[in-house]
Amino acid sequence: MGRRRKGRDISGWLIVDKPAGLTSNAVVNKVRWAFDAKKAGHAGTLDPEATGVLAVALGEATKTVPYVTDALKAYTFTVRLGQATNTDDAEGEVIAQSDLRPTTEDIEAALPGFVGDIMQVPPQYSAVKIDGERAYKLARDGEDLELAARPLFVESLTLLGRPDDDHVTLEMVCGKGGYVRAIARDLGAELGCYGHVRELRRVWSGPFDAEDGVSMEEIEAKAKDPALDELLEPLEVGLADLPELPCTAEGATRLRHGNPGMVIASDVEYGDEAWASYQGQPVAVGIYKAGELHPTRVFNI
Repeated sequence: MGRRRKGRDISGWLIVDKPAGLTSNAVVNKVRWAFDAKKAGHAGTLDPEATGVLAVALGEATKTVPYVTDALKAYTFTVRLGQATNTDDAEGEVIAQSDLRPTTEDIEAALPGFVGDIMQVPPQYSAVKIDGERAYKLARDGEDLELAARPLFVESLTLLGRPDDDHVTLEMVCGKGGYVRAIARDLGAELGCYGHVRELRRVWSGPFDAEDGVSMEEIEAKAKDPALDELLEPLEVGLADLPELPCTAEGATRLRHGNPGMVIASDVEYGDEAWASYQGQPVAVGIYKAGELHPTRVFNI
């Protein structure tokens, strides 16, 4: 029998405005400690030097993580033109340089080629697995990796500014699995001048906005204090992209036991994914079929 995990049964979302210099896992561990929570996870890794939205799920909210991870996200980032690095960001070693500097018009003309359904090769230093090993571990060992291109949906890539000849600031809205570092690298290659990410910030992710984020200083100051609980967003915020279906008392009981339960449908169609609520509380996520929700995830709250 496995050892029981210690901590509180507390559920919800904490929106952290992650500072530079911390890994996403370090932030999650700090949040879990501060809340004394049994379980915690996050919806989408940020590189250590990146800042912005890191949505941390506690307890039963971890069951909604996939719905936030799959949602659109927005990043603002600065590309350093004229240099390529082995990590595709400012933390790596410069491996190629160019004196060429494209005009602002050339940059704007290149951006549409990175919009829509594109194929993207992840950075050498990334968490992609190759034969069970993380790419960044193999890269650190000096291996020259051939990573397969992956599909990415980019809704928009917009020029925000040109601080100087060496830098350009962009905003990208994209789907799941995108590497901003790869966009900077590939844009530099397309322009013939090389490029890497100098600064990166995730400004929103699904329903969560950086402006609503809590600082690590505030988390540490309120650690183990009931006032910290007041900063939590409810579990169902992570289900913002799914329709809500109220259910009957009997339906709620059946759903909580993993069985199909009767719901009150509005404009959902047969086969749609939705979530059921009873008296304002989330009960389950599932597939709507003929007046019932067939649960795929059940919330124990």
